[in-house]
Amino acid sequence: MDAACFDMDGVLVNSEDYWIELEREEILPTAVPDQEVPVEEVTGIFYEEQYDVLDETYDLAVDYEAFVSLYEGAADEIYGEQVELTPGVRALLTELREAGVPVAMVTASPPEWYEIVLERFDLGDLFDTVVSAADLDGPGKPEPTIYERAAAELGVDPATALAVEDSHHGTTAAHRAGMTVVSFGVGAAEGATENADLVAETPAEMVEIVRSNVLASE
Repeated sequence: MDAACFDMDGVLVNSEDYWIELEREEILPTAVPDQEVPVEEVTGIFYEEQYDVLDETYDLAVDYEAFVSLYEGAADEIYGEQVELTPGVRALLTELREAGVPVAMVTASPPEWYEIVLERFDLGDLFDTVVSAADLDGPGKPEPTIYERAAAELGVDPATALAVEDSHHGTTAAHRAGMTVVSFGVGAAEGATENADLVAETPAEMVEIVRSNVLASE
């Protein structure tokens, strides 16, 4: 493998735990009070696109502005105070940087969110590029565009890149782009392993998979 791409939420930091709890307890019940919406339907999707995704299936009780404000109101606390860096990630990113491996963060989160993470954990110098769904002209995950753009910005063929994801929408996007896909997470989110080439349940397993598939080929 010539390059590595990492999702942020649920891979680099444990923010997905906080978002899933908020979605399950507040956001989805507020948006769709009369039905139970599986949280997997929105996990990994850019929050500004979730409204339209839900609107295709459910009778929403809030408008678009109210829906996105539920996310925006929680982001500063989640990223600025609650999340923690996944164990082993800093050392892995440092190894990749020292080996000259091109590395991208590929995230559904907008710049005002991911920049909190980069600054708080001092990760900015460890990525060659950050591609956000907010920067795309078209749809984000599960469409492949975001990973195709990441590969282009890294200067590699998607077929020679490894992507680490934790959601069904994320693994689907990377798979459709032609990358080798690692599904990461304890128990794996529903559907996350469907399009995965490799599965890592623990941070240590994820780190070892990246090392053996990317660093070992250097």
